[in-house]
Amino acid sequence: MQQTTINIPSERPLAFRVDDFCRKIGIGRTTFYELIKEKKIKTVIIGGRRLVPATEADRLLSEGMQ
Repeated sequence: MQQTTINIPSERPLAFRVDDFCRKIGIGRTTFYELIKEKKIKTVIIGGRRLVPATEADRLLSEGMQ
């Protein structure tokens, strides 16, 4: 009898959607877009959707702690 394995990723995502990023960081969308305008957050657009790399979340939080 062959065993079936289901792989459920336990890793965090590589990128966040705007709403998810704002919710996790604790900022509003207006503040988010201001940070983009000020070039404090880098984003990527893939298939018409703006995503925030997880590394940007780490960087933003670590800079905020300094």
